[in-house]
Amino acid sequence: MPQPTLILHHFDQSPFSEKIRLIFGYKKLAWSSVRISRIMPRPDLMPMTGGYRRTPTLQIGADVYCDTQIIIRELERRFPTPTLFAGGNTGVPYALGMWTDRSFFQSTVNLVFGFIGDKVPREFIEDREKLRGARFDVAAMTAALPQMRDQFRAHANWIEAQLGDGRSWLLDEFSLADINAYMNVWYARQSLSSLDEIMAHLPLTAAWEARMRGIGHGERTEMSSAEALEIAARSSPETPEAGDPADPNGRKPGDLVTVSPDDYGKVPVQGRIVSLSAQHIAIRRTDARAGEVVVHFPRAGFLVVPA
Repeated sequence: MPQPTLILHHFDQSPFSEKIRLIFGYKKLAWSSVRISRIMPRPDLMPMTGGYRRTPTLQIGADVYCDTQIIIRELERRFPTPTLFAGGNTGVPYALGMWTDRSFFQSTVNLVFGFIGDKVPREFIEDREKLRGARFDVAAMTAALPQMRDQFRAHANWIEAQLGDGRSWLLDEFSLADINAYMNVWYARQSLSSLDEIMAHLPLTAAWEARMRGIGHGERTEMSSAEALEIAARSSPETPEAGDPADPNGRKPGDLVTVSPDDYGKVPVQGRIVSLSAQHIAIRRTDARAGEVVVHFPRAGFLVVPA
């Protein structure tokens, strides 16, 4: 059976997108790249996501996957070899993602934008304030730069400690844990000329960073956002209906709900449940331009509310 067309909606500077690009490289996958703007509007993507605006989004026909957690689950399901969960480590790498994507990432963001300072465009600041629902205070980040250097080093030092016994990867073999942790080092590397000063005292982490960089991004080709939207409109979702008898709130296929992140970018996406489990929920929605689509979300870090 031919590989389905994997369409990643992303921008090159996105650290969360780098996770998925690395997985494409590790699994040696071909994929289509749709470059979206770093700020709104994204007129060809919103009809598919229903308003969800964090980056990246993976599209496979008329199935749309929002957030790296659910994208990773789907890629592992479709392409299980080579696995991201070697040695039976199927839970810890995801749990580590809550560290790398939240507290470690927040320190890294503050470090990066504190270093960039007044070079940040006003329109970017305004967009991120809408995304976060709070002030994006670059001046405060700049003032806190010494503390953010401390925080970044503290987080990175955990990587150094884990590699201290001579291992090449954070767990016994390469896994999602490495991809999750690498995101922040990669992001800092894009902007900080002073990162080498920090990494000079973290030689094992620096060598690990080089190994991660060598994985590559798989086989990438470019696609326009209009073409991706057309693919969704002429496709049908392939997600089968599946209930969850253990759902603690009694949710079931057919229920009308909204799904939104619980931290930032809290845009509710409304639809009827198609399938759900402890770790995923998929909802069906219809758009005048995209047609019928099924939008997929993770459960950890997301809120499901009756519409």
